[in-house]
Amino acid sequence: MTGFPQLQNTVLDTTDVRGLAEFYRQLLGLRYLPGDEPAPQGPDDADWLVLTDGQGRRQLAFQLVDRLERTTWPRPDVPMQLHLDFTVPDRQSLADQHARALGLGAELLLDRTDDPDEPLYVYADPAGHPFCIFVG
Repeated sequence: MTGFPQLQNTVLDTTDVRGLAEFYRQLLGLRYLPGDEPAPQGPDDADWLVLTDGQGRRQLAFQLVDRLERTTWPRPDVPMQLHLDFTVPDRQSLADQHARALGLGAELLLDRTDDPDEPLYVYADPAGHPFCIFVG
């Protein structure tokens, strides 16, 4: 064996592909893969979109599903199965990004900013996928 498979995308299911892609594009400062940008006018019926970083490396993808049951975390009824972790350098950045995340439509699930070793927030994105922002 000469190598290993390489991760191309982390794909999030959603009932609103453009809406969820826009949430993460704005939250993380990403760009659309060329050809995935919103159309200037007309209906947006995207069923698959990819966001990249400034060097064109794929970061997140979004695929359309008919139905998506939101996790009930921290209750175990519907487990989260996957979550995304994002870091910031300090507490002030954490407070700034907290305000941005809420302003973009994230739902706060857990505030653990009183933890002296690893202050963090846990959110649900607009589709219900959990993600964390913490001081790394």
